[in-house]
Amino acid sequence: MIGALLNGLTALGSTVTRRLERLGLAARFSLTVIMVLWPALRRTPLVIREVYFSGVRSISIITVSGLFVGMVLAVQGYEVLQRYGSADSLGVIVSLSLVRELGPVVSALLFAGRASSAVTAEIGLMRATEQLDAMDMMAVNPITRVVAPRFLAAIISLPLLSAIFSAAGIFGSYLVGVKLIGIDDGAFWSQMQANVDFRLDILNGLLKSVVFAVAVGLVSVFEGYHAAPTAEGVSSATTRTVVTASLAVLMLDFVLTVLMFRGLM
Repeated sequence: MIGALLNGLTALGSTVTRRLERLGLAARFSLTVIMVLWPALRRTPLVIREVYFSGVRSISIITVSGLFVGMVLAVQGYEVLQRYGSADSLGVIVSLSLVRELGPVVSALLFAGRASSAVTAEIGLMRATEQLDAMDMMAVNPITRVVAPRFLAAIISLPLLSAIFSAAGIFGSYLVGVKLIGIDDGAFWSQMQANVDFRLDILNGLLKSVVFAVAVGLVSVFEGYHAAPTAEGVSSATTRTVVTASLAVLMLDFVLTVLMFRGLM
């Protein structure tokens, strides 16, 4: 009994030590990436290429997802609002839901699944094929050349994709609410314009998307850069990127929502 307990405590201590060691490694790596952002920003062609890879090629899934999310919100919102005679407020409910929460959060989750996992796999394969080591041998900093442009691309792309998601969602709710259900066109748009605040709603949603971009971007490049140089290691790193980035987005969303809207509680 005592021997089993000691073995369990030893295993627990070893696990905690490894987790803390990896957390410290991630913190040091993140600081290193942030310190080389300015030199990497001057590599404009690299950043533009990564923005195209991560952002432009994600527009289709973001737009289609936003459109259908907006349609679903319109159907569900109308079902509830009509019970209280407030069907004309459908535009307000949908726009606030998208701009404050669903736009930044769902866009970040989709971005993590589509773009960030690809970034992790790409950097991980460079590690497995010793391309990063070759850069070190040629006195080329792989963090400045490979990691930082991809991190910058995430920061640039995700807020724009979040705005596209929200716009597509609002358009989808307009199609269902006004064109299909028959809500008054003027009431739909006028109430939305009157009740959506630029600073409290739009800017806060944009700030959320920027924070999510930093978190998702750091997770993707860290996991790829420190992936085991094997096919299994790259696969595991890609899976960890999606899981860790998604959990980070959801936890940060709660924290940011409490901080932004604590005056309403």
